[in-house]
Amino acid sequence: MQNEIAIEPHGAGRSAKRGALKLVVLGATGGTGLEIVRKAIEGGHSVTALVRSPERLKPFQDRITVTQGDLLNSVELERVIQGHDAVVSGFGPRIPVSKADAHLLQQFAVALTSAMLRTKVRRVVVESVAFLFKDSIIPPAYLLGRMLFPGIVADSAAMEGVLEKSGLDWTIVRPPELTDKPYTGNYRVREGHLPRFGFTISRADVADFMIKAVEDPSSIRKIVGISN
Repeated sequence: MQNEIAIEPHGAGRSAKRGALKLVVLGATGGTGLEIVRKAIEGGHSVTALVRSPERLKPFQDRITVTQGDLLNSVELERVIQGHDAVVSGFGPRIPVSKADAHLLQQFAVALTSAMLRTKVRRVVVESVAFLFKDSIIPPAYLLGRMLFPGIVADSAAMEGVLEKSGLDWTIVRPPELTDKPYTGNYRVREGHLPRFGFTISRADVADFMIKAVEDPSSIRKIVGISN
């Protein structure tokens, strides 16, 4: 992994000190979510996934705990999160976004932060979108987002606002276009900005960074751009 700015290295040393973590993975059946589950298992962590439809998690069924439930239900979230170390979320909108889902991410953030504040679990790493980087010129992320996906831009911004005001130990990860290419470990990270010429990144690399961010207190309350 190539860091473009001073976010502390996410090496094995810190992981070894903390040992295995008990993680709740949300959005676990989505493209990034499946990779988060895979990377968490590879890292030796314990995984609990709260999902509506557990079928896509069958390949992991003997290695993780799967609970069926609603990510927008704060009571169900609280019940699952209780007793864990951190939450990692790859939950994102379905495209095209229906009118009924116009505020889906904001509703999710409200439910999640409310649930976490009622537990002693403070650490959360959430996937957002690079469209929110207003200063990105190559690529022109914010302009493209406002033109092509205005609803997602607005809802993602609202989700981030809820997290930022929550008082939790959050990290927001903003990738550009996601691909299904294999894990490389060769990606760039910038705090508060999208890496220059950051057009794409594989979901597997995003998941790798998110799991390492959970282990790294230097990323707390930071918005991070990431790309291959």
